[in-house]
Amino acid sequence: MITAKRLDNVQEYYFSKKLREVANLRAEGRDIINLGIGSPDLPPPKQVIEALNDALIANGAHQYQPYKGVAALRTAMADFYRLFYSRTVDPETQILPLMGSKEGIMHISMAFLNKGDEVLLPNPGYPTYSSVTRLLEAKERTYELSAANNWLPDLEALAKEDLSQVKLMWVNYPHMPTGSIATEDFFEELTAFAEEHEILVVNDNPYSFIQNDKPGSILSRNGLSDYVMELNSLSKSFNMAGWRVGMLVGSEKNINSVLKVKSNMDSGMFYPVQAGAVEALRLSQSWFDSQNEIYSGRKKMLLELIEDLGCEVADEQVGLFIWAKVPEGKTSEGMVDELLYDHNIFIAPGFIFGSQGEGYVRFSLCASEEAIRESLKRLK
Repeated sequence: MITAKRLDNVQEYYFSKKLREVANLRAEGRDIINLGIGSPDLPPPKQVIEALNDALIANGAHQYQPYKGVAALRTAMADFYRLFYSRTVDPETQILPLMGSKEGIMHISMAFLNKGDEVLLPNPGYPTYSSVTRLLEAKERTYELSAANNWLPDLEALAKEDLSQVKLMWVNYPHMPTGSIATEDFFEELTAFAEEHEILVVNDNPYSFIQNDKPGSILSRNGLSDYVMELNSLSKSFNMAGWRVGMLVGSEKNINSVLKVKSNMDSGMFYPVQAGAVEALRLSQSWFDSQNEIYSGRKKMLLELIEDLGCEVADEQVGLFIWAKVPEGKTSEGMVDELLYDHNIFIAPGFIFGSQGEGYVRFSLCASEEAIRESLKRLK
């Protein structure tokens, strides 16, 4: 069989390949410490697991569920946005539960992009934005981010370009991989930019509670414009990555457009997963405080390791990672391979996030203090 041409420009995800390499090294007997992947190693809240277990015997738990999720889940998501982001949304019409926000990236793109439409992609940025754009045969158009501008897009410069073919723009704040944040003022400017140029801007927002005292949303000050949407996720904030629970918030018109795609792609989220998610979304600030206390201890140790490597780290990074500039004369891939093969430590190279990521590496906080302490010993 000959594969579809759309696969010609799409490569296997870097971590999919690299983790096979790591697995092979482990099979050879090498004890590899993984500081590269952002998959939370901490457990979900106890009451969330209990809610999932209790729901297993609920009436109808094992039947198909509503495409839009059960009402209790949508209401919990709306309450979550009101409490933490000061944004009131209608749970019936302005929220769509997702099987992870990664699913949402594809569904949004399928709902709004035609072949040949241009998509503004952050460089550096999450590789899935690019992969989905290519799969749908739309045209990638990157906008460069730099440390000099706090890894924010230069909207004035973009506005001077010909944007007539641009249909969609991906932003991601708090930003992955750099850990930079966007202010509410910037989000207001971005919304005005979207409306002026009639571009759908989607903020991908799964990291706002991690190592961050002021969770932000592109929707906090702005009305639910037809040109702005936001993805969010329980994966990182609640240690529920494998549960695959996300949400999309936007205007009724846009939510209905995405629902047309989603309702043809799945048959609803497993009810016990929804019940657990409801319980998670009801947790107070104390949950996030307890998680951040753990991450703060890990971060302190990782910064010591990064200093030993001679890397530079910008202040005030938030999120689940530490973004570090490699020493002069080294490449990101070279440092990754040096640590992997000489010290049995795996980290992520910056180039996988785009050309602007070259010269940087990413360290994950999803490793125990014991593992980080052992990494320090190996470097000594």
